[in-house]
Amino acid sequence: MLMQHVHMKRVVITDYLEPPAKIESKVLAGVAEVECLLAKSTQELFGKLTDADGLILCHEVSITREVLQELHHCRAVVRCGVGFDNIDRKAAGEMGIYVCNVPDYGVDEVADHAIAMMLACNRGLIKAERAIRRSLNPWDMRAIQPIFRVAGAKMGIIGLGRIGGATAVRAKGLRMDVVAYDPYVRAGTDKLLGVTLVELEELLRTCDVVSVHTPLTEESRQMIDGKALDLMKPTAVLINTARGAVVDTDALAVALREGSIAGAGIDVLPEEPARRDMPLIQLWQEDTQPPVNLIVTPHTAFYSDAGLLEMRTKAAMELKRILSGQNPKNCVNVEFLP
Repeated sequence: MLMQHVHMKRVVITDYLEPPAKIESKVLAGVAEVECLLAKSTQELFGKLTDADGLILCHEVSITREVLQELHHCRAVVRCGVGFDNIDRKAAGEMGIYVCNVPDYGVDEVADHAIAMMLACNRGLIKAERAIRRSLNPWDMRAIQPIFRVAGAKMGIIGLGRIGGATAVRAKGLRMDVVAYDPYVRAGTDKLLGVTLVELEELLRTCDVVSVHTPLTEESRQMIDGKALDLMKPTAVLINTARGAVVDTDALAVALREGSIAGAGIDVLPEEPARRDMPLIQLWQEDTQPPVNLIVTPHTAFYSDAGLLEMRTKAAMELKRILSGQNPKNCVNVEFLP
């Protein structure tokens, strides 16, 4: 009896995730073979994806129109994460390729990270540790002055989606007054969360903490620029766990250096990995007294062991649905598809 040969599809994880891709291989067993490319730049993708049936993309490369034009069999590009600004959705749609994301993983992790950064900046934890590490002086509150009381302070959330909402819930648990700016929020979300919707300018002018949770679009790119930072209180703290390019980090470096705002917690940068010549990174690495109240983490807000497993599993499941002939659950380029 002749054995029928089953053609296995090819799925490529373009970047970031190292082999063996046990999680994705388990989900896609019987449907596709999975390999990790570990590309560090978009240029490294050319010539290596022509026969791929599906891609899983992280955040170190971009899927441009030029890359897409080399994909002769690809059905879908799945972003292993929430943001999808590193994929040309329009070009993919014109070629009949689904672009999908994983919008519902790591919500708790990112919200926890935002609150942790806010508390660390507000309480001057990093600033105090840096100030007294070598000299042990001043061993008193001068190392962290000034700070505001969290209970009763006002937090402004830009982007009231899943993560923004989860952050609002945590802030209210700390007895903060929470306002939000989101012109696209689903009706009733503010009432459900007990949050007051305001215009962006009012949020920036009145809040003690501004926490960014908006996706990166042309509308939100550098939304927090020099003018926006000038509107903030000199005692205010900025937190960004969303997308790096939402904040003009050069302008932020100036604002922190000049004392226009009191501190910042930054998990995402416009370019990653960080470069030493970035003004914000230079400021962060300076050994000054008093030290700047700036916390930088390397795009880790999403991470916990459970969160990473959830993200990778859901990305692989979305691709499995598509390669098995089913409709995707989280397509983000519907408007561009034929």
